Amino acid sequence: LIFFNEKAYEILRNYLLKKVDSIKNTFILVDDKTYQYCLPVLLSHVDSLKESNLIRIKSGEKEKNIHTCIQICKILENFKANRKSLILNLGGGVVTDIGGFVASIFKRGICFVNIPTSLLGMVDASIGYKTGINLDSIKNEIGSFYIPEFLIIDPNFLKTLSNQEIISGMSEVFKHGLIADKDFWINLNNIKNIIDITDNQWDHLICRSILIKQKIVDQDPKEKGLRKILNFGHTIGHALESYFMNTDKVILHGIAVVIGMICESWISYKINGLSISDYENIKFTLSKFYSIQNKILNLSDSEIEKILVIMEYDKKNEKNKIQFSLLKEIGKCSYNCQVPHSLIRECFFE
Repeated sequence: LIFFNEKAYEILRNYLLKKVDSIKNTFILVDDKTYQYCLPVLLSHVDSLKESNLIRIKSGEKEKNIHTCIQICKILENFKANRKSLILNLGGGVVTDIGGFVASIFKRGICFVNIPTSLLGMVDASIGYKTGINLDSIKNEIGSFYIPEFLIIDPNFLKTLSNQEIISGMSEVFKHGLIADKDFWINLNNIKNIIDITDNQWDHLICRSILIKQKIVDQDPKEKGLRKILNFGHTIGHALESYFMNTDKVILHGIAVVIGMICESWISYKINGLSISDYENIKFTLSKFYSIQNKILNLSDSEIEKILVIMEYDKKNEKNKIQFSLLKEIGKCSYNCQVPHSLIRECFFE
């Protein structure tokens, strides 16, 4: 269940009121940023949460690891949390991924609610029952499918984000149009500047993007087939993000996905029937919004080989073959597409 704006806080207040006798402890998971900018907003809407236990972690993708999860589990244990405890995950995709994963494993499962505060979290990371943490630099290698009690979507949290974080998160909105909704993609093309999107427009964009993803997830909750199309742009995107994670050239998730979508659109043109006009439209539109070209990475041959090795660990792979989700046309996507290494190498220079 997903609730928006003030209605969402009303649902949360009523939920806590009904559970007051059965929920032994309520915990709010925040990072350094959401502790400062978002927690006061949540507490102003839900006064009863002021008595909750606070768990604070450092901000950033590097914290999305098993060590952070163990620390959180120890805190829960110290506060004598049990199966009737509740975790509220207040943060972006890193916080909702970590908090959801901890909820799924602590005492073999406790309740949690996601309150995503980033655009990426609202339209993607917190939607769809997936939880996950990184194994060293391999993205989301450890995880589970675990359903939250509900989600609270408050677009006002977008005002706490930097322009860079907004632009990065928008990549998943573009992806949803490309894989499943051509009309939505056309509407997105009409945006002049992501930073100038109004509050009403955000409400519409977020809602429509969530509906697209949720419809796909509902048909394939465990990612056995159709849900794999949500990985469009992520086979290359995740590999880039993983490769640069521990360097001085860290790439935001959304930017990595944009590069991935451009590369994988070119591969789609080469082997999956995507028209040249659709490919050029995708490349032009994404390059316009992100001022980015694949060549800007200046990847060496040795770097590309290392990125290919990372792709070999992708969860979608079967029989030691790298599996892609590729576009057939704008709004339609295939999955389980095998792509030769030679074509993957070539796409970085197109």
